[in-house]
Amino acid sequence: MLATLTVQDNAYEVALENFDLAANALDLDDSVRAMIKYPERVLEVSVPVRMDTGKIVRYQGYRVQHSTKRGPAKGGIRFHPNVTVDEVKALATWMTWKCAVVNIPFGGGKGGITCSPKEMSLGELERMTRRYTSAILPLIGPQQDIPAPDVYTTPQIMAWIMDTYSMTKGYPISGVVTGKPICLGGSLGRNEATGRGVYYTIVSSCEKLGISLKGSRAVVQGFGNAGSVAAHLLDSNQAYVVGASDSRGCVYNKLGLDIPKLMMFKEQTGTVVGFPGAEAISPAELLALDCEILVPAALENTITAENAHRVRAKIIAEAANGPVTPAADRVLNERGVFLIPDILCNAGGVTVSYFEWVQDEQHLFWDAQDVYSRLERVMKTAFEEVYNIRQEHKVDMRLAANMLGVGRVADATRLRGLYP
Repeated sequence: MLATLTVQDNAYEVALENFDLAANALDLDDSVRAMIKYPERVLEVSVPVRMDTGKIVRYQGYRVQHSTKRGPAKGGIRFHPNVTVDEVKALATWMTWKCAVVNIPFGGGKGGITCSPKEMSLGELERMTRRYTSAILPLIGPQQDIPAPDVYTTPQIMAWIMDTYSMTKGYPISGVVTGKPICLGGSLGRNEATGRGVYYTIVSSCEKLGISLKGSRAVVQGFGNAGSVAAHLLDSNQAYVVGASDSRGCVYNKLGLDIPKLMMFKEQTGTVVGFPGAEAISPAELLALDCEILVPAALENTITAENAHRVRAKIIAEAANGPVTPAADRVLNERGVFLIPDILCNAGGVTVSYFEWVQDEQHLFWDAQDVYSRLERVMKTAFEEVYNIRQEHKVDMRLAANMLGVGRVADATRLRGLYP
C-alpha cells in the first residue's frame, strides 16, 4: 500500500516547492519566475464512453502543457483511478525540468484520465482512448504536444491515439505520439528506456561514491516496466536484487531474487506475490531493507517524513516521479543518503521518446545498439552536469538537478522574451 497523502504531500505543491528552492538558489528575478513557474495551459475534458453493456459512463480527463519555451510539450498519459488535475500539473511541471536536464528540445506536458483500466475491456479502453484523444485534439500534434505511455497506458493505446489523430488530418502522422508499436514508427529500445536510464545513473553514482556495483544489494519497489528493466540490468551486472514489489505485495530473498524467473512469473501471473523461493514481507519492511541501492519505481510520495528514517540504502534512485517528499528529502540528506532525483534518474524514457520523434520526423530509423549508446551518453553527461553543480554549490542532488533544469528554461525564456 502507498503512504496516505497529506495536504503538504500534494504532488503539485511538492513541485512548486522544489521550483522555489531552485529559483532561490539561482537568484531568479520575479519576472522570469512568473513566466515559467505555472502551466501555460490546463485542459479538463469530459470523456463519455459507451460500455460493453450499452450504458454510457462519463470519465474525467486532463491534458496540461506546463511549458513550450524550449520546444513542443512532451509527456505521458496515465489511466489511473487516483488521477487528479493537481497530479497532472505536477507531472507536467517535472517534465519541463526533466527535458531541460537531459538537454532535449522539449517542454513539459502530461495527461490522464481518472478511471480503473484494469476493470475495463479492451473495447472499452479503445473507445475511451479515442474519445479522450478527440477531446484534447486542439492541443496535440508533432510540433505542439506529443503524448507518450505512462501508468497503465501501452503501445496499443498510443496506436489508437495516433490513428484517431491521423484520421482527423486525413493522412498518417506517426510523430504525434511516442512509445508506439515498432511497426507504426516506434523506436527500438523505447520500452526499456526508462529502466536503462535508471541503471546508467546508478552506475555513475556508484563510481562517484566508490561503491562496487558487483555484489551490491538492491531493492526495487514497483516491478513494472521501469523497475523490472532496472532490476534485470542490475542483476545482469552482478548486483543482488534482494527485494521487489508491485501493487499486490512484496517478495524478499536475502541471497538475491532470480530476476529473469521473477520477470517470467510476473508476466504469467500478473504479480510478484507468491514467487517460489521468496518470502512475503510488508511494504514498510521492503523500504527498510538493508541494501546499497533502493529503486522506488511505483507512484508519488512513497517515502515520507514518517518512514524516511527507516530507509537503510546508501543510494536512492528515483525511477518513479516524485516518490520522495520534500520533508523526506531533508531527513535523507541529514542521514547522508545519496539521492538520484527523478528528473535525472528516470529521464531515459523521454530521451528515447525524443529519439523516436526524431526518427519519425526524418523517416529514418536506428538500430537498438545505436539507441542504447546514444541514451547512455545523454544520461551520463546529464549526471556529470548535475553532480558538478552539486559539488560547486554544495547542494543536494535534487536541488542541483532542479537548478540545471530551471536555469535552462529560464535562459530560453529570457532569450525569447514576451509576446505580444
